[in-house]
Amino acid sequence: MSHPAALHTVTLDVNGTHKTIAVEARRLLVHLIREELGLTGTHVGCDTSQCGACTVEIDGHAVKSCTVLAVMADGASITTIEGLTGIGAELSPIQAAFHEHHALQCGFCTPGMAMSARPLLKDNPDPCEHEIRHGLAGNICRCTGYHNIVRAVESLASKGHQP
Repeated sequence: MSHPAALHTVTLDVNGTHKTIAVEARRLLVHLIREELGLTGTHVGCDTSQCGACTVEIDGHAVKSCTVLAVMADGASITTIEGLTGIGAELSPIQAAFHEHHALQCGFCTPGMAMSARPLLKDNPDPCEHEIRHGLAGNICRCTGYHNIVRAVESLASKGHQP
């Protein structure tokens, strides 16, 4: 006989909006983000923490949300790819750079790449190519060969933009 799972209340700040949600202890943050909050820009790619498609910012740090239980994020500030878009749906600098430098093809990895690039540029506003490649190493792109992704991040550094 199956017993209903106990629910835990989780309070989060997601893209600047306060959320309180009841979740099972085993619920992954990526599924809470996609299914309970409807923010489907955060992708589920590999389910093994290898691809980086589920990367979000938690308290300013790039984190693969498939490795975090939702209850572990209680009280955290989370930014998803949807949280980058400005007023009037204006693209953020990182999104605009990816567009300008053709740093995407199918687009599946793009949210995770962008969410990894933001903290990289905050911590190191002028990274060299090697530092960018190292900073994005936890993200897999099966289409682009990374060249244009690196160029997009370099363009932000050279312009002095804060992502």
